[in-house]
Amino acid sequence: MDITTISLLVLCLVIALGFEFVNGFHDTANAVATVIYTRSLKPTVAVIWSGLINFLGVLSVLGAGAGVAFKIVGLIPTDMLVGASGSMGIWMLLSILITAVLWNLATWFVGLPASSSHTLIGSITGVGITWGLLAHKDVNLEKFYDTLKGLALAPLVGFGVAALIFLAMKALIKRPELFQEPKGNTPPPWPIRLLLIGTCTGVSYFHGSNDGQKGIGLMMLVLIALLPGQFTVNPNFNAEKIGTTLSTVKQVEALVERPELAKVEKAVEADKRLHKIAELLANRATLTELPLTEQTELRKEALKAASALKKVAKEKGLSAEDKDLLDKGQKEIKATVEFVAPWVTVAVALALGVGTMVGWKRIVVTVGEKIGKAHLNYGQGAAAEMTAMLTIMTADMLAAPVSTTHILSSGIAGTMAANKSGLQSKTIRNILIAWVLTLPVTIVVSGFIFWLTAGRFIQ
Repeated sequence: MDITTISLLVLCLVIALGFEFVNGFHDTANAVATVIYTRSLKPTVAVIWSGLINFLGVLSVLGAGAGVAFKIVGLIPTDMLVGASGSMGIWMLLSILITAVLWNLATWFVGLPASSSHTLIGSITGVGITWGLLAHKDVNLEKFYDTLKGLALAPLVGFGVAALIFLAMKALIKRPELFQEPKGNTPPPWPIRLLLIGTCTGVSYFHGSNDGQKGIGLMMLVLIALLPGQFTVNPNFNAEKIGTTLSTVKQVEALVERPELAKVEKAVEADKRLHKIAELLANRATLTELPLTEQTELRKEALKAASALKKVAKEKGLSAEDKDLLDKGQKEIKATVEFVAPWVTVAVALALGVGTMVGWKRIVVTVGEKIGKAHLNYGQGAAAEMTAMLTIMTADMLAAPVSTTHILSSGIAGTMAANKSGLQSKTIRNILIAWVLTLPVTIVVSGFIFWLTAGRFIQ
């Protein structure tokens, strides 16, 4: 690489880590708001503890797969990503990164708990749509819609589940002090204090494991686009893994070639792509020995084959064994091109952890003081954080990106409603406006920047 490309690579990586740093104090402020406003922990102790736990949460991704990260990478059209080299690739990345960081900073500055997940997804989608228009390509927004479903559901889950948990606590736990507001600066009784610290720890950990993967996905986008020779295929695939994958590919090929699937469009497409994958993998000791053009081809075929197989699995008449084989095929094929360099995970963990420790106060004040008309009591804080912790943990298992901000702030609103404490309409309105505006604004801004800077490179 020449010095210009190296400089731009470093710039993109720094901005990507900057996004995760901002994410730290923008989103994780939600996790510490309850322990701060219930006097369970002093602010300095709370943010340092949350930062450390966020760091550990991101590190949990090491060796455990990164499904959320590749949901983020997958939002970029495959044809665009494998062809995003040179100036177009650089401007693709800068359009996404600049938009995401600026919107996060803008909403933080005015104290609005907007979603970093929505911000990143909108920024990526805007670039993808603009590329499709400029290149006269059809952009499949199915992955965007799939991701959006989970994000749209999060506020409803947060509000409803937190309200139910709070009501259940009031019915089952006969300790009046659990449902009292803090008295001055006096911390709550130790059992309550431990409960609140425990839920804060859980939210911080799972925020790290879920939101950290968004940063990992962003970093991998940078590396795949600017260093395709090192990051297009999985360098950890040895001859044994290649042999296992080839065997699975042959089994799946036999399945999709059955007569009853002959007229299924996606089965025909999958068969064609599986055949090409088998050709590329045959007699290889490692994937990195493939020429760059063939590495790019393998990435494109693997991702499109996995997408086709996912749709074939929805066909009626397939047995449970058939569906298991199709699922296995998807995972093994995608594993040839989906991997995370360990240093990326560590770098994102540090950025998110350190970010958590600074700049948190604006969002904490909104969450702690401006959602409900009454002061947050101990039970409300515990119910909201339990909801966030359980929801994000479930999302991790489903490899679904969700918004900690949406879940926790709507959870606090749910407990206020359940307790008949009342809600501050101005704050709720402003939060809803930020939620509604985030996707369209980031889609338009990132798309405009990409059109302005990279439009001339696309034919």
